[in-house]
Amino acid sequence: MAAEYRIIIDGRYPSMNQFIEANRIGKGRWNKGNKMKQECQEEISLYINTQLHKIHILKPVYIKYKFYEPNKKRDLDNISGFFHKIFQDALVKCGVIQNDSWQYIVGFSDEFFVDNQCPRIEIEIIEKERGEM
Repeated sequence: MAAEYRIIIDGRYPSMNQFIEANRIGKGRWNKGNKMKQECQEEISLYINTQLHKIHILKPVYIKYKFYEPNKKRDLDNISGFFHKIFQDALVKCGVIQNDSWQYIVGFSDEFFVDNQCPRIEIEIIEKERGEM
């Protein structure tokens, strides 16, 4: 049986539109988009290290995301797009997976719900055998 790991991240993160807009601000080697990405990734890394206890997954993984938003104001792709990037980069940074390429992440899925009392993101990481989907 494949190992499964769960993480719950409180709140919600910037949308893809907010990230794109932030990338338009700043000049040269600094821009607001990079700062936004780094800050969000640092926060997510704390959740990963606390909840996954420094595990190292050697097999490919499939990731299931469940987004709980306070309302239905944001488009679904705006909710998930930026978060996929920062979460998967944080998994690599924390050493949970070796890389976020096709060899290590075989796919992911998203589900969306409304919970105006407790916005959050619940993530399930499922180990897969090579060639298994």
